[in-house]
This record gives sequence, structure tokens and C-alpha cells, in this order.
Amino acid sequence: MSEFLVSLLGERLVNSEKAEVDVQSLGSKLSLVGLFFGCSLNAPCKQFNGSLCEFYSKFKKTSEHKDKMEIVFVSSDQDQKHWQDFLQEMPWAALPFKDRHKKMKLWNKYKVTSIPSLVFVDATTGKVVCRNGLLVVRDDPKGLEFPWGPKPFAEVVAGPLLRNNRETTDSSSLEGHYVGVYFSAHWCPPCRSLSRVLVESYRTIKESGQKFEIVFVSADRSEESFTQYFSEMPWLAVPYLDEARRSRLNRLYGIQGIPTLILLDAEGHIITRQGRVEVLNDPECRLFPWHPRPVLELSESNAVQLHEGPCLVLFVDAEEEGELDSAKELIQPIAEKLMAKYKAKEEEMPLLFFVVGEDDNMTESLRDYTNLPDSAPLLTILDMSARAKYVLDVEEITQAIVEQFVKDFLAEKLKPEPI
Repeated sequence: MSEFLVSLLGERLVNSEKAEVDVQSLGSKLSLVGLFFGCSLNAPCKQFNGSLCEFYSKFKKTSEHKDKMEIVFVSSDQDQKHWQDFLQEMPWAALPFKDRHKKMKLWNKYKVTSIPSLVFVDATTGKVVCRNGLLVVRDDPKGLEFPWGPKPFAEVVAGPLLRNNRETTDSSSLEGHYVGVYFSAHWCPPCRSLSRVLVESYRTIKESGQKFEIVFVSADRSEESFTQYFSEMPWLAVPYLDEARRSRLNRLYGIQGIPTLILLDAEGHIITRQGRVEVLNDPECRLFPWHPRPVLELSESNAVQLHEGPCLVLFVDAEEEGELDSAKELIQPIAEKLMAKYKAKEEEMPLLFFVVGEDDNMTESLRDYTNLPDSAPLLTILDMSARAKYVLDVEEITQAIVEQFVKDFLAEKLKPEPI
């Protein structure tokens, strides 16, 4: 266990007394590590830290599992004094302030897109046990549900579901269906925009004869808002007053922002977390149920994924007929191989793959924002959260060149340039 944790966190952490903490000394019984991603200057982080300290103290004093769980602070602070002052408030250790590389690796590995964030991971494998620890602290203050691992969707959603005509149906009616779990709220403009498109997609899929249902999990701020918003939806919803079930679903899928649409297969396994992107990119629903594709054409609707972790982007001259298709065919085998490898390990892809032409405003904006050379073909890996890029500007890009570029990136052999 300790050998793996060293590879994940490094050999040394630091505590509030500025003393080094040997990672191998965290304990042989340790089975769960909570990675607390935050920043001293962020008010919600400061507020959550108080709740987490109370939760941690109670867990360490009263839980029979007190030796099995530890927390580590992963900071995004830019000022060492602010970081040190914040650490003074914490009874756990943190990654050293200067270990920026290790911190960014953890942010990318666990797809952290907002703070505060608390991700519980298995101490022996690093696999995510619970992505939304904030809800654990809120909903299980005594730690009775330790280790907060994922439960089957059917178990978490179990109970009555509403239709907008106030009729109810039992969640067992979802059996054998593809299910979209839709986290949304009326106060959120992007949610309302997506809902309008999703209504049409829902009808198209149902009319095609597919067994498909959507379950709305509201983040509305009042039952009145929920009722008004849900009146526009032809699908099912978790009752607004069943806050515990809504919270468990948020925790199950680690929801960090809305709108989010999770697509499940008939067995309740995740097909894609990118339902929002798929719905907007495929209004005719020809690719339903939207299994992940190894290579995507970069568009305005899926560009949000550039901020969710490192992405390989191959720029080509799309004015030549078939050039974009040829580019996809070039990198497809590499992406497929990587996807299969990480699926077998039950881990998320460490790199997404895109191709993009040179004939739209978005391409120009992306080049300007990342300060990329104005040439095509151009092979890049963009890591927006780390504000880093890796660029390979050569006259001809072959499959062997792309494969080596990806291999070197994953082995951390490439030198990043700032974005």
C-alpha cells in the first residue's frame, strides 16, 4: 500500500507545524485517502474546511474505522504564506507547496474541475471510491456509511418517481431501459437551454422504438421552481422533497456542476458522462446511446472537454477534401488502444483525442488563447488546468510519430510550454 501511495503523493507531505510527514508512516491499516482540493483565498473552501475539520475530528475519535481513513490537502494556492496560514487550520497533512507538478497530476487524474472538492480514493490502487466527498461530510457526519463506495444505480434511485401530471411510478419501471440521469435547475440558463434540446432528443429516441427514460434530479432552490421547471419535461423526476435521494445520486456520480447528463445502459453502468455534449452534437440522435468515441471533431459544443484534462488536438488543413477524415483515421488506432487499456483497468482515459480543421473561428480562438504556431498539420497536447502545452510542429505527421508523442507524454518525458 505505502509503495503505491508514494507514487501517488510523493515520499513526503508537510503538516501545520511545518514538519515533514513520511507517506509510508500513514499506517498499514489505511484503506481510504480523501484528497481535499482547495485554495485559501476561496471562501467556499474556507467554509468547507471548517465542516471537514469537524467531520475528521469526530471520525478519528469515535469511528471503529479511524485508522483506515486519512485526508491530504492538495492546494492551488499561488502564495506560500496564504497556503501556510490555511494549513494551520488543518489537522491533516498536505502536499508540499512547491510540488506543483504532483498537484497538477492529481487534479488531472481525478478530473477536478471546481473547488472545494473532496475525492475519496482507494489507498492501494488510487481508484475513485467516492467523487463527491462534500456530500459525504454533509449527509453522513458520523461516518456511519464508511467507506462511502458506489452502490448500484437501481439501489440509489429506488423509490417513487414523478411525472409532471403528478402521477407516480416506481423506479423498477426503469429496468431494461437506457437511462439518462439529468442534473439540472431552473435558475441555471445553460440548463434551460439544454432542456429545450433534450426534450426533442427524448421524443426522437422514444419514437424510434428505443427503451429510454430520463430521470430529472433537481438542484432547484424551491419546490415552486422545481414544479415550474419540471412542467416542461416529458420524463420522470425524483420528488423534490426527497432531498436524501437527490443527494445520494449527486454523490454517486460526483456531480461538480450543472447541467450534467449521465447516460446509463440497461444494467445501470455508465455509458458516458458527456450526455450534454452528445445531445448538442447529435440532434438527430443517430449515435444514441452515445458510447464514447475514440476521436472527436472539435466543436463549440464539445470544446468544454478541453478543460477536463489533457487533450491531444491534431490541427489539419480542412480545405483539402477528406483531410479531417484522414486525420481521424490516423490517430484512431492509437486512441482505441489507449481506451481499451484504461477500460480494462477500470480507470478514466488520461488523454482525450480531437481533430480540428482550420476553417472556423473557434480554431482561430483556440490558437490565439494557447499561443500555438500558425501551421497545419500541427500536433499538440493541451492541458488547460495546468496552463501547459506540448507542441510537435513537423511537416508530416505519421501514426508512429503520434504514438511516440502520446507515449512520451504519458511517461512524462515531454517538456511543457506555458499557455
